[in-house]
Amino acid sequence: MSFLDNVIGALEGGSAAGSTGGALLQHLSALLTNGQPGGGLAGLTQAFEQAGLAHVIGSWIGTGQNLPISPDQLKQVLGSDRLAAIAQSLGLPPGQITTQLTQLLPEIINHLTPNGQPPANGIAHEDVAGALTAVLGRLASGAAAARN
Repeated sequence: MSFLDNVIGALEGGSAAGSTGGALLQHLSALLTNGQPGGGLAGLTQAFEQAGLAHVIGSWIGTGQNLPISPDQLKQVLGSDRLAAIAQSLGLPPGQITTQLTQLLPEIINHLTPNGQPPANGIAHEDVAGALTAVLGRLASGAAAARN
């Protein structure tokens, strides 16, 4: 079973915060919600700008095609220490969580900004939970279709 399969199963089962899905949700929520250290989506956007990658996160927020991000670029934006802390809390090697986040983060931000703008009321934990569930469902459907 893959990392994403484990997360999907944990979220579908109403996981506790200590589970893989719950822990991932907590980290994503800390990155994206308002009132968090780093400033939520606005703060994350600023971190991308400082790394010279404003066009990448801009594509995720905008209505066009999402540009990819490499694991090295994500490390540049989030920092190795933060990625290591996320990986440790999920019981994964840092390289694996970084690779998974390069797939998840663009899709989640895209889902949270369907009209090309951050929500007027900001992003709440429940918004991130809904986006994570929707994105993981799409990824699981795509993986199942590819296997058939």
